[in-house]
Amino acid sequence: MKIIFFGTPEFAVPTLEKLLNHPEFDVVAVVTQPDKRRGRGNELTPSPVKSVATARQIPVWQPSRVKKDAETLNLLEQSGADFFVVAAYGQILSQQILDLPRLGCINVHGSILPKYRGAAPIQWCLYNGETETGITTMLMDAGMDTGAMLLKAYTPIHILDNAYELAVRLSTLGADLLIETLLQLASQEIEPIPQDNDEATYAPLIKKENYALDWSKTAIALHNQIRGFYPNCTATFRDRALKILATVPLDAAYTSQLSPDLQQLTHKFSNLSSDRSPGEIVQIVKGIGAIIQTGAGLLLLREVQPAGKRPQSGWDFVNGNRLTVGEVFL
Repeated sequence: MKIIFFGTPEFAVPTLEKLLNHPEFDVVAVVTQPDKRRGRGNELTPSPVKSVATARQIPVWQPSRVKKDAETLNLLEQSGADFFVVAAYGQILSQQILDLPRLGCINVHGSILPKYRGAAPIQWCLYNGETETGITTMLMDAGMDTGAMLLKAYTPIHILDNAYELAVRLSTLGADLLIETLLQLASQEIEPIPQDNDEATYAPLIKKENYALDWSKTAIALHNQIRGFYPNCTATFRDRALKILATVPLDAAYTSQLSPDLQQLTHKFSNLSSDRSPGEIVQIVKGIGAIIQTGAGLLLLREVQPAGKRPQSGWDFVNGNRLTVGEVFL
């Protein structure tokens, strides 16, 4: 079966590689976003998907606006593809494009639809404290992730999972599910199921303001924000910006999911009553890090990144900066 693959970030790479290594499929071309300037040298950098395609000598098309690019539209029309496969491409496909492949245009979406339609399902799923998520394959239509569902695969979410770790897991899950979906579609073994729009939720693009931490929120809300929008959530400490990369909510409700040392810490501090202000350091735990008062509950800082420096453990941050009880994060 002839496939044209649409994808851009690392999330899409396992799906592309699975297709390239499967004897039933022939990936005739890859469509990905244009190269972007990155890093201190501001050099043009190819997408992860392009890097894989180039290494395998697959033709790569990079229109800035695929719906308006006459050359790419002509190539797609002339491809004779059985399927278009889309995994985190980053552009909306027009109905004209969706109608081109013989057997349909299949999307690999990082949520259990109709929940978390949109650009950032993994991030918002964590932000909202979900305990399970997964992958849905669907027949694409002109709407935003509104097409008929094909297959689903599920995975639990651990209390310390962040967006990067969950994306890695889902990308592998999605690659396997996509292969199964295409094979079953080709042999007419799947009955597409329409989505219930009344059950839909949305996962919009993340904005800069989503990264700002408000210590008056609960400990679990802050923890979910930090891991959902990893690695970009920021606070201010001693008048300097500080990224908060990893935390632990010291709440008995999550003790069973923690390592033995963190379980002991939770047992010790989860019922601690405090008249401290939100953002204030209430305890320094030797070898582990600082414990912060929030609007409700305590939050352990596991990993941070000071401006201009590499990420460091909570304890290294305490040691290197000689943190003291009573200092405040803003």
